Formats: sequence, structure tokens, C-alpha cells
Amino acid sequence: MLSLVSRLFASQGPVTAHINGRPVALAPKETLLQAALREGIAFPHSCRVGGCATCKCKLVSGKVRELTQSGYILSDDELDQGYILACQAVPQTDVRIEVDLSAQPARRQVGGRILGQEHLTHDIVQLRVQLDEALAYKAGQFADLTLEGLPGVTRSYSFATPVQPDAQVSFFVRMVPGGRFSTWVHTHALPGQRISVQGPAGDFWLRPGTAPLLMAAGGSGLAPILAMLTDARGQGVSRPVTLLFGARQQRDLYAMQAIEALARDWPADFRFLPVLSDEPPRSTWAGERGLVTDVMDNLVAPNAHAYLCGPPPMVDAAHALLQRHGLAAADIHADRFTTLHDKPLAA
Repeated sequence: MLSLVSRLFASQGPVTAHINGRPVALAPKETLLQAALREGIAFPHSCRVGGCATCKCKLVSGKVRELTQSGYILSDDELDQGYILACQAVPQTDVRIEVDLSAQPARRQVGGRILGQEHLTHDIVQLRVQLDEALAYKAGQFADLTLEGLPGVTRSYSFATPVQPDAQVSFFVRMVPGGRFSTWVHTHALPGQRISVQGPAGDFWLRPGTAPLLMAAGGSGLAPILAMLTDARGQGVSRPVTLLFGARQQRDLYAMQAIEALARDWPADFRFLPVLSDEPPRSTWAGERGLVTDVMDNLVAPNAHAYLCGPPPMVDAAHALLQRHGLAAADIHADRFTTLHDKPLAA
């Protein structure tokens, strides 16, 4: 009897990826990363949705179909050299790939107990977790979470706070329609339950420098930005900051007191501009309206370093705008919050 992969090859010719010289057969629509992991290759990876660049590799020869654009995560120099994201690349011909198999970041799995579950808005819950032992990470990075009551379902969330002396961590979980993990978090009482935290992952963190900081967050994308700024304040960073926070309506704004405290204590200029895209015209809102990019267009300093986090449309639009303003790609750092759409849990 033909194997599943063989049956798939029967209708569409086989494609082989040579990964550091090792041949790996791919099924139709299978990504390079999926095939490598299936064959037991320790291919560097983290988010698996094209948001962290951990799985970047060099396409030496052949053609691939890229499931998403990689210009927001790979530098111009990397793109010129033929680098691609293995998790988003489906080979169309035989390909040759070069990858540093030692580049997998050191990750640990640490258990913990959920201390708190607070609804910050109608669709964002903050989980506070007491880890069993300290986990080292950079403010801005993320971890993979697995709940005791939902075995086999793992999702990635950014740390909302920097490393704490008491080994407590925090995450913002936005409700995703049909999302198994987020639905569970929003509909079950979780304090006291166990949770597994595996990390860290991602390369979204504050790079050293003196340039002004232009930061933009949307929805739960505020989590890593808050962690970065809180950590930077503790480290004595004194760079000017402009923070844009995109939301739909006033009810979607949260962490305002934390941001106000950061602005009050910041040793340099700190501008905070919440921007509402769908606020009723006759409401009491006197702040900015429209899209984050509408406001950002008039705030870009030519020497700024930018940090963008949130829904892909916002991040991609902001990235393009900043490049039109002349910011170097190396000075634009982004984390696109891509979601996995799952079927709802049975009642």
C-alpha cells in the first residue's frame, strides 16, 4: 500500500529539498519547515507563522512559493542573498537550502501556576503566572503556552512584563473567534490551574542606541511594547519616545494607567497617542481618530528607530510608510500577531 506522501506524489511530481546536502522529499503544499521536522532535522524554528525569522535559511537554487511576504522580517541584505523563511516556503521545484542548524535559540519549558485572570477589555484577558523557576528572556520576546485543562493545544504569546525577581510573568490573550486557546481563557476560571511556558522565542526586543523611539501597537500587540518600555525605564534608557496605540473604540483601550506612569517617570520626551479607528462620530472622544498610519505619517523623525507590533495589516502598512520616509530597514523592527483559526470547542 502506498504511503500518504507517495499517494500525494502520484498526482504531482515529487519535489526534493536538499537541506545542507541532505535530501528530503516534500509532499505538495508542504513547507520546507514541515518537511524538515517530519524527517527529524533540528531545523531552527519558533512561531511557524512567519513572524519571528528564526527559521530563515538561504535558498541556493530552485524556486519556492512564499505564503506570506518576508520583507517585513528579513533585511534587504538577506533578501538580496536569497534568504527565505522555511515556515512560509513551499518548493515548486527541487531546491537546495543552506541553514545554520546551530541557530536554534536555547529554550526551556517551565511549569507554573496561574495567579490571576483579569479582563482588561471585552476581548483581552491578562493572565498572571507564577513560574516554578525563573525563565530568562528579553523584554519583547514571546513564549509558547499550554494550559493544564487544554492538553495538546499550544499558542504563542508575548511577555507583557520584563523579567521579574519573583519569577512572575504576564500575558495578554485576545479573544479570537473560533480560537480554542483564547476561547478557553475567556470562558473558564483559571486561577490556581497549572500552565506550561516554553521559551523564549522571537527577535523582537529593544536594540541599544540613542535614536528616538517610534513605537506602534495594535490590540494585544501592546504587550511586548509595554515590556520593552518598562524594562528600558528600569535600565535608565533616556531616548525620546513616541507611542501610538491603535484600537477600534474607547472600550478597547487598556493599560492606560501603566502607560501614564511610564510617561510621567520617563527621563526624556514621551508622547502617547491612542488612535481610534471606529469610534462613533458624536462620542466624547477628543483624541486621535483613524488608522495608526494616518497619525504616524506626521510623526516620523528621520533618524528614528521603529518598533511595530500588532495585526499584520497595521504592521505592514506602518513598515511601508516608514520606508517611504527614509528609515533604514535595519532600524524597523516588527512582530506581526498572526493567529491560528481553530474550530470552537464542543460544548
